[in-house]
Amino acid sequence: MKTTKKKLLSQTQLSISPSHEAYIREHLKNIQRIRFFQVIIIVGFIALWEVSTRVGLVDSFIFSSPSRVSRTFFEMARDGSIFYHIGVTLLETFLSFTLVIVLGIALAILLWWNHNLAKILEPYLVVLNSLPKSALAPVFIVWLGNNIKTIIVAAVSVAVFSTVITLYTAFIGVEEDKVKLIRTLGGSKKDILLKVVIPSNIPSMISIMKVNIGLSLVGVIIGEFLAAKAGLGYLIIYGSQVFKLDWVIMSIVILCILATALYQLLSYFEKRYK
Repeated sequence: MKTTKKKLLSQTQLSISPSHEAYIREHLKNIQRIRFFQVIIIVGFIALWEVSTRVGLVDSFIFSSPSRVSRTFFEMARDGSIFYHIGVTLLETFLSFTLVIVLGIALAILLWWNHNLAKILEPYLVVLNSLPKSALAPVFIVWLGNNIKTIIVAAVSVAVFSTVITLYTAFIGVEEDKVKLIRTLGGSKKDILLKVVIPSNIPSMISIMKVNIGLSLVGVIIGEFLAAKAGLGYLIIYGSQVFKLDWVIMSIVILCILATALYQLLSYFEKRYK
């Protein structure tokens, strides 16, 4: 078995032309250059930020500094409070993200199944999608109270309507020839859904998930601004009220890191699927 694998590997290596090898080397070098400049940009920004605050070009009380942000993080890490706030925000984000995906797919399937219902609801979905969700947050507080339910509903409202519209558009845009083939073979609408519509749109669903994880995080922060006693959004709004701006900047930096990590996690699963 090992001998066979070695033979196949050697045959594969022999089959690669010099021009192909040169292309691969150039591609890898290009990736390394991109990574290099990405690191240079973030390191340069942090260094410029720190130096600007130390020489007085920027007021460190208002804009903080990398050293002050790091010190604030480690101080809050000692008693575990920062990890508690991060955990609360992540829990609310995952809950809202799951609800957005489940509701979005379910409603998109319902609209695809019933075209008349889709035509009736389409203008309302467009209006709700374009409505500023921050304007709804105070209403949610009155309806649901100052609790986690308000935060989850606010986060879901940010992403669910665009998800429904995008998925429904993708569902009705599947290849008509495949649909006709299923019908010719005597398949039902359920067969078309399970064998053509959903399998054809899995890449679209994953792409929407990559967008929605960020939107869910944004919605959670909006909800935490108004109806929270913990979380990174709570730290931002409380820190700005009591002029602990190191808390504000630290929370924003952590949110940037979390958003990047969550996006990269879904990108990893997307590559595994492909």
